[in-house]
Amino acid sequence: MNNNPQLNKSGELQHLLTTEGLPASILLKILDTAESFVGVTERDIKKVPLLRGKSIFNLFFEPSTRTRTTFEIAAKRLSADVVNLNIAASSQAKGESMLDTVNNLSAMHADMFVVRHSQSGAAHLIARHVRPEIHVINAGDGRHAHPTQALLDMFTIRRYKYDFHNLRVAIVGDIMHSRVARSQIHALTTLGVPEIRVITPKTLLPAKVERLGVHVYHDMKQGLKDVDVLLMLRLQNERMLGARLPSPEEYFKNYGLTQEKLDLAKHDAIVMHPGPMNRGIEIDSAVADGKQSVILPQVTFGIAVRMAVMTILAGN
Repeated sequence: MNNNPQLNKSGELQHLLTTEGLPASILLKILDTAESFVGVTERDIKKVPLLRGKSIFNLFFEPSTRTRTTFEIAAKRLSADVVNLNIAASSQAKGESMLDTVNNLSAMHADMFVVRHSQSGAAHLIARHVRPEIHVINAGDGRHAHPTQALLDMFTIRRYKYDFHNLRVAIVGDIMHSRVARSQIHALTTLGVPEIRVITPKTLLPAKVERLGVHVYHDMKQGLKDVDVLLMLRLQNERMLGARLPSPEEYFKNYGLTQEKLDLAKHDAIVMHPGPMNRGIEIDSAVADGKQSVILPQVTFGIAVRMAVMTILAGN
């Protein structure tokens, strides 16, 4: 009996809500499918007819330019009909509940919902209430999960490092507030990465994070020693000025990635960031734009990965 709400009775992907609990076979299927779509994005005509006639609704209950745009591009390259809804400015303002909004859109024959919400668990709630033929993708919920970001990160790592089983990966920055970090840790663990480090100030470390099997470092220089992959996290500026951190300058001094700190990692280490970057706070511009940075390829690969997720869901 399958108890994972993301999988159907046959064990195939029905919704993508989190990387937690997904088998390695499903994660690898997404990565392998995405490989075939990288070539599509390099063509003169960047379209394939795989989702022709399908209606995909981007339901963004909180603002996001990058994620929404890449989902929209991915769906359009698959020839789907795409509707973007900025819910914060429409039905929510009128007092309509989230599930009322979804029910109304389902009545318009939606095939797939891409959901971004500030509340953890929002995408799971929608997935429980939609009809079996409708699929839900979590595009980020609260501090909980951001599975497609983690998957495009895994795709990027595999592109440059080929194999997960001999890597030392460091996740650096605001672990406490990061849905990306949680999704990354679950995906890295499932794909067989032997050592995952988190490097963060004590004030930005979630309680009991060691239970996820990570090694915690508060000193950047110790944490970066012999690392193959650096996953930098976005630190929201409004949090910088709260009680958790003294100042942006102090944070950059201790946890911002400079070339000097990067040199402590392996000579061929790659630097990644989910964006948007706070230059001069999380990462120095010379590193962000340097030869070890794969931040822009991440964005390109993100479209292929989201195309893969949509195609796999539509097939089930």
